[in-house]
Amino acid sequence: MLHRLFGGRSKPAAQGAARRAVAPEGCRLYVIGDVHGRLDLLTALHARIAADRQARPHEGEDKIVYLGDYIDRGPYSREVIDYLLSDPLPGCAAVHLMGNHEEAMLRFLDDVEVGPAWVGFGGEATLLSYGVRRAPNMIGRRRFEDMRLQLVEKAPQRHVAFLRGLRPSFEAGDYLFVHAGIRPGIAIADQKPQDLLWIRGAFLSSDADHGKVVVHGHTPTEAPQVLPNRIGIDTGAFASGVLTCLVLGGGDRRFLSTGAADWSGLLAAQ
Repeated sequence: MLHRLFGGRSKPAAQGAARRAVAPEGCRLYVIGDVHGRLDLLTALHARIAADRQARPHEGEDKIVYLGDYIDRGPYSREVIDYLLSDPLPGCAAVHLMGNHEEAMLRFLDDVEVGPAWVGFGGEATLLSYGVRRAPNMIGRRRFEDMRLQLVEKAPQRHVAFLRGLRPSFEAGDYLFVHAGIRPGIAIADQKPQDLLWIRGAFLSSDADHGKVVVHGHTPTEAPQVLPNRIGIDTGAFASGVLTCLVLGGGDRRFLSTGAADWSGLLAAQ
């Protein structure tokens, strides 16, 4: 299962970055990858972040950046959103980015035609978490329209407002945070929303200097990918049980995760 999910091993850390990227002065960033309905892993990772903050106090600001894909695939999508709305890490400012799975849910609320594709890549788990059920006496478009109407009725307005308010990107210091990546060769300000949410090949294969180090999720790998121009931290939590957090402070980088692996070696050459 994991081999099919990840499609092989992650790339080793690349060499040769011209200048080490730094986070904003006086700001420590905790960056969390794709949660996908795994409330158990998110609460466990938050506990590790809380312990890290206590063990490493500093005078500046702590900020937590979520890279999107809070829903789908795992069993507790609704509960994850409830949890994020509850201010789970007091004193830690939160930035919530949009993922392609949140975009799909929002589109389905307005357009039944999105239903089959969304359900095909994990949306049914989210529907179940909201109490939406397939009607046994309906098929095709009528069944999806019934499910859409159920979701419109059952999804709390504060959840919908949360999803509609998600940010496409966030910049801090020498880092750019997005869900999927960016289109190489195009200025950050001119990036298309669909690329920020969905891009893979052209971004993942590029060794271009993007002007900032891009921190992203969206493409699962067995371990974080640390390269001069990007850092990928989607470790396939819904299937692997490993939810990953990248910690950035000044020029330092560290990892926290729900797994037992030591990924400090990935950062040694950076």
